[in-house]
Amino acid sequence: MATKIKKRTIKQTKKSSVSPFNIYWEKKNYYLLIIGLLVTIIGFYFLTIGPWDSFSSLVISPILLFIAYIIIFPLSIFLRKRTEKAPTQENKIDPGKS
Repeated sequence: MATKIKKRTIKQTKKSSVSPFNIYWEKKNYYLLIIGLLVTIIGFYFLTIGPWDSFSSLVISPILLFIAYIIIFPLSIFLRKRTEKAPTQENKIDPGKS
């Protein structure tokens, strides 16, 4: 006769992982990233309008793509909120006394 085998239940605990971007990225960083993506899409759209030697393909599109890639994307990555500096130890220690 066969015996019944009991199934083991394993309790799993959920590990909540915190994104490392929460420390550095704020709303303004995400807004700049979205604006950069929109400017990039508009730049490529102007690139496709008309023949290859049109004003929009040769002038407007490179300006928009330059602004997106060289100005907006780096700003969205490197822009941080300024923090106040902590008071230094030099103010607390009198240099003449040891």
